[in-house]
Amino acid sequence: MTSLTHGRHYLAIPGPSVMPDRVLQAMHRPSPNIYEGELIEITETLPADLKAMARTKHHVAMYIGNGHAAWEAALFNTLSAGDEVIVIMTGLFANGWADMAKAMGVTAHVLDFGRRSSFDPARVAEALAATPQAKAVLMVHVDTSTSVKNDVSAVRALMDEADSNALLMADCIASFGCDDFRMDAWGVDVMVAGCQKGLMVPAGMSFVFYSDKADNIRETNGCLSRYWDWRPRTNPEFFYLHWCGTAPTHHIYGLREALDMINEEGYENVLARHRLLAEAVWAAFECWSQDGPLELNIADRTLRSHAVTTLRTGAPHATTLRNWVSGNAGLTLGIGLGMATEDDPKSDGFFRVGHMGHVNAQMILGALGTIQTGLVATGLPHGDGALDAATRVLAGQG
Repeated sequence: MTSLTHGRHYLAIPGPSVMPDRVLQAMHRPSPNIYEGELIEITETLPADLKAMARTKHHVAMYIGNGHAAWEAALFNTLSAGDEVIVIMTGLFANGWADMAKAMGVTAHVLDFGRRSSFDPARVAEALAATPQAKAVLMVHVDTSTSVKNDVSAVRALMDEADSNALLMADCIASFGCDDFRMDAWGVDVMVAGCQKGLMVPAGMSFVFYSDKADNIRETNGCLSRYWDWRPRTNPEFFYLHWCGTAPTHHIYGLREALDMINEEGYENVLARHRLLAEAVWAAFECWSQDGPLELNIADRTLRSHAVTTLRTGAPHATTLRNWVSGNAGLTLGIGLGMATEDDPKSDGFFRVGHMGHVNAQMILGALGTIQTGLVATGLPHGDGALDAATRVLAGQG
């Protein structure tokens, strides 16, 4: 068979996301002076734009590291060995955050709500009542594995009803820059994010946003580390303290360019674009799922992320489809991360479509058209009308 892969490959996974040429060009330069001049000036412009996206007037610390680094920084600044936390688990990543807390000697009460739904408010309320000593509630805004979007403000309301003094901590690594998040209005004390998804920068930088309440707790916790300490990074006496060492020079250039692109488009427009593109993806898969084994992992549209969509096909169809579109058409789809079962230990019955960051209508329609071609080529039964349904959404007629 003639290969149709030649040309620019499309990485349609839920992060690292597609990097804009402008970001790549901003990073394609020699190493700068790290002691004075442009790099320092650019760095000082980053916090205001990051905080505007998080909808917060509080603080942000920047780290060299992936999202797991931000997890650990959030924990080390606020918790001590022997503390207890409540973890709302709706997929792989909340469990990962809980494991990191356990490694610090923190007791994590994990509420597992499965991989196809959001949390049950009644169970969260019960846990809050049973654990009044909890120092924090950990949750993921959008879990990249299941593609569920959780109502963070609803958790704060439950905490207020329980008169809980715990910190509300939210992982927005998948959602930041794609799904609306309002740190201050929703009563979030600590939020973590990364640069490689909605921010369109290569993986390697992460961010911890924190409130005054969380910073006050930092005074008394017993696990504070010199490297993870957020205070020197937030208000450094010297530039190198932003990073506890050498700055991530080229990531700074890339991030500045990405934030400029977001500001030029307008953040509300960025969020609206992600919503519309997500709805087009859903419309297509809802049509395909009318016949055959393909189905969306999250049935309720109000609980679906605007950044990533997780699909079920039953084994081995998802892996067969992913291999076909990658090997024959130049499209990479996400694996079924964290979705293994006893009957499907390699998650061959799951795949994910990332629609985050630097994506537009023709890219999404191209991905959907390629998936349709893959469904036909691999013989996977599916319903009709998917591309027409997606087209109507993008044309404003859906």
